Amino acid sequence: MAKDKILIDDFIKLDLRVGRVLEAKEVEDSRKMLELTVDIGAEQRKIFAGIKKSYAPVDLIGKNVVVIANLLPREMKFGTSDGMVLATSHDDEVIIINPEKDVTPGAKVS
Repeated sequence: MAKDKILIDDFIKLDLRVGRVLEAKEVEDSRKMLELTVDIGAEQRKIFAGIKKSYAPVDLIGKNVVVIANLLPREMKFGTSDGMVLATSHDDEVIIINPEKDVTPGAKVS
């Protein structure tokens, strides 16, 4: 079901970047979350992602992901998440959105 339509100006506000996962670990008190350290080119960010049921931390190292880089940091009970990794779900599995080819971290997604 589609949500309300937005103007192109609203979409342009998003800073979508390719990031490369440098580190990934399980969050102790969470059934869903992994803590990722993601290289987005000019900096590294700590991002919490609810992908634990579909990905083992070791399988994420070196993987390219798409990140919303200009999302305000979000305080969570286990730390601050500084961005969001884009993902979808299919057949009760979470699937990370990633570029088809190897892309330099920090590349803008448009």
